[in-house]
Amino acid sequence: MVKSREVEVRDGDAALAGTLTMPDHPGGVVLFAHGSGSSRFSPRNRFVAGQLRQNGLATLLMDLLTEREDALDARTAELRFDIGLLARRVVAAVDWLTAAEETASVAVGCFGASTGAAAALVAAVERPEPVRAVVSRGGRPDLAGAALHSVRAPTLLIVGGADQQVVGLNREAMRSLAAPTELEVVEGATHLFEEPGALEEVARLATRWFLRFLA
Repeated sequence: MVKSREVEVRDGDAALAGTLTMPDHPGGVVLFAHGSGSSRFSPRNRFVAGQLRQNGLATLLMDLLTEREDALDARTAELRFDIGLLARRVVAAVDWLTAAEETASVAVGCFGASTGAAAALVAAVERPEPVRAVVSRGGRPDLAGAALHSVRAPTLLIVGGADQQVVGLNREAMRSLAAPTELEVVEGATHLFEEPGALEEVARLATRWFLRFLA
């Protein structure tokens, strides 16, 4: 049986909404760090989360910005690239998971999209014990900067073959990542993986990675 509930993660005065969904006896929990201008309602992340749950993993989909911050970002786009802020929010969510009764005893994985990938990698450095694996979908790991040298969690970078600029940025970031890292290029896919079968391939690759390292 799968159980779902709305939760609140606190970062100082900021209250961040999330949805925790738990299958029976989860083999791990995956925290989703969304990308630019997105939220816990991202249809792409929700699809991947559903596939993970079918394979026995719990998921936490959450907002990294408050409603007020999200409204500001919609006008100015100034917060979606604030990796320090986003990473702090991911760390707060990791801490919440390690304290919550349902998830305290399971390993944590982070699934980051776009700028959320950089935030996930920084969080993996800040919380190396609970965070056992990271997956990036169409991400910007390069924005994690010097933190890349300190990542220890095995990291899978998934990029679309038609997203040439991001492919290059991911290859460059791989050279700085200290963790075991693999790059998977989904041929013909663009940045949002909207092509037929592309998102399904992302979900398959992410599921395999998390099952491998969270077990």
